[in-house]
Amino acid sequence: MFKKAFRGKHPMRHPTSAWPIVNARIDREHPSQRQVDPPSVLHFVLCGAITVKKRKATCGAVRLPRAGKLVYSCANATMSGGSKRAVVLLPGLGNNSQDYRAMSQALEERGLHVQTAAVTRADWLRNAAGLRRIEYWKGTLQPRPVVDWYLERVDAAVKSAQEASDGPITLLAHSAGGWLARVYLLGYGTQGIDRLVTLGSPHLAPPKDKGLVDQTRGILTWVSENCPDNFHQHLAYVTVAGKWIKGAKFRGGEGTLAQKLVGLGYQQVCGEAEVWGDGITPVPAAHLQGAEQITLEGVYHSPLGAGADGSRPWYGSPGVIERWIRVVYDDKELDEKYSVEVGDMVQQ
Repeated sequence: MFKKAFRGKHPMRHPTSAWPIVNARIDREHPSQRQVDPPSVLHFVLCGAITVKKRKATCGAVRLPRAGKLVYSCANATMSGGSKRAVVLLPGLGNNSQDYRAMSQALEERGLHVQTAAVTRADWLRNAAGLRRIEYWKGTLQPRPVVDWYLERVDAAVKSAQEASDGPITLLAHSAGGWLARVYLLGYGTQGIDRLVTLGSPHLAPPKDKGLVDQTRGILTWVSENCPDNFHQHLAYVTVAGKWIKGAKFRGGEGTLAQKLVGLGYQQVCGEAEVWGDGITPVPAAHLQGAEQITLEGVYHSPLGAGADGSRPWYGSPGVIERWIRVVYDDKELDEKYSVEVGDMVQQ
């Protein structure tokens, strides 16, 4: 039984508060045969750079249905006390709210109340305000006040979700929305929120020993230092990564031009080119220590360029959602309301 979600003002809004801030089609072709549009340099610059450290997963083995079928009805998302779980969607860099409309509808069909933070593509130009700050040029930029506009949109969506539903809230963040969600939780508090699920999100600062520069000009370095890993340990953290294309070294590497271009991006993000990723975020970079870590085969990064014909499924595509939807809920909800027919199981 869940307590009623907090409806009042968030407790950490004082200006001096501390800011420590599916069954998808799996492409079985060799990566060199995939037709992948290389990501733009601007996307990597704005998404942020990531570091990869060799570490043991702290969440143990993750078992997911490869060919399983998720059986549900619209009532299945309503808990025994009548409370209804809400999901707040956080758009990724360069995306607008409308990019997630189909995904939102798919979640609502599962009985969830879905609220998407109101973001337009033009809004992302607000980040250029950081250019006026000396910290930008020093590489020591902090999230606030540069991303305050985004945090305010998230807070408005959380409030709307709390007004519409008395159940717990899942923050479901795509791409850069993942580390922005961590900044939000740090500054605005966690009242009413019990889990953070990120989809293809770059989470860490670039490795300094690789001679790389934090493309967010210090923001991700600050986030990694002030709210690392599963910082709020009373929340459930789940990081979902996609394996769409493996990168290759640009010089001397074996692979297609697309792989080499993607490899350039991966290298700027995590220091390694020859790793798997979703075309934007390398797999190791998408995971946080202490989080439940899920890696999906054949999943592309973004709804932009995903293709209406289903040839390039992304995290929110029909069939892909079913492969991670369980983590939106807690175990009690799954035990009470879900029946899962598990076919072929895979262990990561």
